[in-house]
Amino acid sequence: MTQRMWKNHDLKKNYDIVIIGGGAHGLATAYYLTKLGITDVAVLEQKFIGYGGSGRNTAILRSNYRTEEGIKFYDQSLALYEDLAGELDYNLMFSQQGHFTLGHSTASISGLVTRAENNKALGIDSYMLDPKEIKKMLPEIDITDHPRFPVHGALYHPPGGIIRHDAVVWAYARGADRKGVQVHQLTEVQDILVENGKATGVVTNRGTISCNTVISVVAGWSSEVCKKVDVKLPFVTHPLQALVTQSYKPWLHHVVVSGTLHIYLSQTDRGELVCGNGIDTYPHYGMRSTLGFLESYAAHVLELFPVLHNVAVQRQWAGLCDMTPDYSPIISPIDEIDGFYVNGGWGTYGFKASPASGYNTALMVANGKTPEMIEPFRYNRFAENRLVGEKAAASVGS
Repeated sequence: MTQRMWKNHDLKKNYDIVIIGGGAHGLATAYYLTKLGITDVAVLEQKFIGYGGSGRNTAILRSNYRTEEGIKFYDQSLALYEDLAGELDYNLMFSQQGHFTLGHSTASISGLVTRAENNKALGIDSYMLDPKEIKKMLPEIDITDHPRFPVHGALYHPPGGIIRHDAVVWAYARGADRKGVQVHQLTEVQDILVENGKATGVVTNRGTISCNTVISVVAGWSSEVCKKVDVKLPFVTHPLQALVTQSYKPWLHHVVVSGTLHIYLSQTDRGELVCGNGIDTYPHYGMRSTLGFLESYAAHVLELFPVLHNVAVQRQWAGLCDMTPDYSPIISPIDEIDGFYVNGGWGTYGFKASPASGYNTALMVANGKTPEMIEPFRYNRFAENRLVGEKAAASVGS
């Protein structure tokens, strides 16, 4: 007999904790709260779980970042992902197939070498390859001088790979539900109640809820949620576009990224090529993909892989990325409002952070103290000039 993965509930009038956002980060936070003994939790999602960035990303996982803070954080997340299918008893289709970041100039190779050495110093499996070594692993790639931006080398990260994003969302939702968390879909938060400097509840389209803690985990909508409590944080929302092709015989067995060309691609177990681009150059909230993106992507990917000249695109889409000035997230209590926490600013690299994001956010809320792992990501770092500059490792930019 078919069973629901999580239950539907009537909305209670009171919860201990309300999490706004039913994506991977919000659901992971709820799940890890239950492991700390906190189960009176409501996850509120205005559409359906995974509707936002969690269902619109290209599901690439890696930890080969640039800064010490970023490397340690994403490595923790990758380690959690490696054990997640067993812990949640659900096949997440995680494939650690290796991750290439291509360099097309002397400057880009210099930056990749720096990343490789930073990675090695912190125990991350990451090293440089020359064009001939790349060709052995990616036979279809063009390493000649014919392309406008020839391949000069690559940073290779063997533990990197891909995962089924929907499966991660569903598994976290089921895991949290089984521990007593209530997941409420089609529940839009219209306002956040604050009394005497403390968050005391939320107003939704289904009624008002009182609570002790409110956690905003809404990715591209972070600035809009923060407006409800008169908090202005340096989030700027840009769409990120992607596409998927029809299925083909497996030939691409690694993730390939080019920051210079603003492209990345991988191949799923079903044979589809999943392809992404850099963020749109101007901020907006549109989630429709464009012909301009398709034309630009096709031109650039054919420079690397001429063999793709006749592939058929099945569909394309866009998701919202909440960018911060230093390309690092904000995971922090808001000092001006007791009981209000923000988890956002994930840019184009949020899905790979979901387990560590949820784990550390849960610790922060449960213990009332920011864990050392995420202390560098507090919101006041911008005012205090403590930036965590990760743009060099963002892989694709605007």
